[in-house]
Amino acid sequence: MGSLDQDVPPAAPASPSFLSDRSAKVFVAGHRGLVGSAVVRKLQSLGFTNLLLRTHSELDLTRQSAVEAFFAAERPKYVILSAAKVGGIHANSTYPADFISVNLMIQTNVIDASRRSGVEKLLFLGSSCIYPKFAPQPITEYSLLTAPLEPTNEWYAIAKISGIKMCQAYRIQHGLDAVSAMPTNLYGPCDNFHPENSHVLPALMRRFHEAKARGAESVVVWGSGSPLREFLHVDDLADAVVFLMENYSGLSHVNVGSGKEVTIKELAEMVKEAVGFEGGIVWDSTKPDGTPRKLMDGSKLTGMGWAPRVELKEGLAETYKWYLDNVVKQ
Repeated sequence: MGSLDQDVPPAAPASPSFLSDRSAKVFVAGHRGLVGSAVVRKLQSLGFTNLLLRTHSELDLTRQSAVEAFFAAERPKYVILSAAKVGGIHANSTYPADFISVNLMIQTNVIDASRRSGVEKLLFLGSSCIYPKFAPQPITEYSLLTAPLEPTNEWYAIAKISGIKMCQAYRIQHGLDAVSAMPTNLYGPCDNFHPENSHVLPALMRRFHEAKARGAESVVVWGSGSPLREFLHVDDLADAVVFLMENYSGLSHVNVGSGKEVTIKELAEMVKEAVGFEGGIVWDSTKPDGTPRKLMDGSKLTGMGWAPRVELKEGLAETYKWYLDNVVKQ
C-alpha cells in the first residue's frame, strides 16, 4: 500500500475529457444510495469499466486514516462524492449532531485525500436546502448565504455549504478541479422509504401503499399541502453529473433541477394515483410545512446545453414499481 504524497502537483484547472477514458478509475462514494446508485447505473451504461465501489463496512468515510489508505492504494482519477447522511424534517430535527458531524467528516476526508493523491477531477453533490428559507424564487446560485436557513434542516445545510466552500478553497489554493452540483428534491429507485426518516415523496408512497394494503379509508399527511416543491428523477441527476464532469470546471456551484413545481397537495394526489389508493387524504395542519416554496433556477446548467427528460408522472409509476419489487417483497 502506498502513502499519500503531500507533494503531488495540483490538478490543472480544467481536466481532460471525462468521457475520453472509460477505463479510468472512478470512485463513486455512496454508491448504494439514491444518487450514487443512479450515477453507477449511468456510468455503466456509458461503458465505464473501472468503477471503485466500497460499502460503508468496507470503507468508513468518516475515518480519515481509512480514507487516506484507500486513496493511496487505489489512486482514483475521478471522484464523485455522493455519500452523505440524509433524511427528512423528522430525522434532521431528531439527530442534528449526526447530520452536521457525519457529513463534515465525509466531505473533509474525501476532498483532502483527493487533492493529496492527485485526483484529476472531483464532483461534490449537495442539496437545495443550502439556500435561505425565504430566498427569492426561483433560487439562483447567488442566493447562497444571503439570509437565514430553514431551521428544520440547518445542520445538514451548513455541512453541505461547507462542502461547496471546501471545493472552492481547494480549487483556489491547490488547483484541485473540484466542482459542486446542488440538486433539487430527488426521487427514484433506491430511495429511502423509512416510515419516519425519509423525504416527503417516498414517505407518501409508503403511506399510501400501506393504506391500500390494509383497506384504509384515508391517509393522514403532514402540513397544509400548500408548499410548492420541485422534483427531479435521480436518473436525470446522474445524467447531469456526467454532463458536468465532461463540460464544467468553475468556482461556482451549479443548480440541477427540473424547472417544474407542484404543491404537496398535488404531489399527494399524483402518488395516490400511482399507488392505486382509492381512499381520501386528511391534512394535519398542526404539523410543520417547512419551506413555503423551493424552486431552483437551473438556467446556468440548461444554458450549457443540459435538460431533464423524465416527467414526474412517469417517474412516480417507475418508482412505485421499484418499491414493490425491492422493498415490499423483501
